[in-house]
Amino acid sequence: MESGKFEDLLNGYGAEKIPVLFIVSYDLEDFHLIPLDSVPKDIRWSIGSVKDDGKDSSTRHMESPEYSFESVEYAEYLPAFERVIEEIRRGNTYLLNLTFSSRFFCDMDLMEIYRRSDALFKLYFKDRFVCFSPERFVDIDSDGKIRTYPMKGTIDASIPDAGEKILSDPKETAEHIMIVDLLRNDLNRVARGVRVERFRYLQKIKAGERELLQVSSRICGDLGEGWNSRLGTIISRLLPAGSITGTPKRSTVDIIDEVESHERGFFSGVFGIFDGERVDSAVMIRFIEKGEDGLIYKSGGGITIDSDPYSEYMEMREKIYVPFL
Repeated sequence: MESGKFEDLLNGYGAEKIPVLFIVSYDLEDFHLIPLDSVPKDIRWSIGSVKDDGKDSSTRHMESPEYSFESVEYAEYLPAFERVIEEIRRGNTYLLNLTFSSRFFCDMDLMEIYRRSDALFKLYFKDRFVCFSPERFVDIDSDGKIRTYPMKGTIDASIPDAGEKILSDPKETAEHIMIVDLLRNDLNRVARGVRVERFRYLQKIKAGERELLQVSSRICGDLGEGWNSRLGTIISRLLPAGSITGTPKRSTVDIIDEVESHERGFFSGVFGIFDGERVDSAVMIRFIEKGEDGLIYKSGGGITIDSDPYSEYMEMREKIYVPFL
């Protein structure tokens, strides 16, 4: 499917103020636009405080399920990492989000994983994939104020002085600044008066049985009157999300296509709802899909010139979790 079709169709829903669920792949080649009053039973979603009307039985009293995974070996990760570092040295990218697929083993099906996972944003799609994302993409108020919330920098919350350590880490600080600058430039493509409202604040997120501290910022801009009739154009111009690509975006996306060993598909795409007045949406990370030989978990992290390969490899592995209730 062409991205122009997605743009035109979502513009139409926005202009008519028809509430709609949108699901868009990383490369905009595949998408689904579904009016909220006709979402089929094999698609389930939860976005912020708003959820679909499915009736899930509570499972909070159950013990946390067990799961395991098999990631790529470090010897397979290292050549891809080194290629990214070489592109950085050539000036073709400064920050690149490198991702891999890992085999994932769990005695639950995708629907049960959806029901049992605890995340701000969740999506189950036709027994093909499930995601439980901590990362908002953009939200838009009824008055046309758009905000995005880049997340870069993660540390185990149990580490002594974890918050101080992550906020003072030079590599993490540089990476976060680059993402904030990228997303500020992205918002400038669709909005006026773009500014950073809040810079490098900490959020606590659940990661399996652990808790992590995640560093975020908040950037906003003004879309002006009639923004709803341009909704498809706004979303299209912001994709793919800067936090899961890198900077500069165009050349970095080209390098990702060459370096990564898998097709991203819907992983690192976005999903969201337009309720007729407002928009909320998420980046599709923390993502499990059904492959020919079982479940696949896709994960990764940002690479800069200061990155240590083994640390980045371990971060990719540490992001393989399910925040079970």
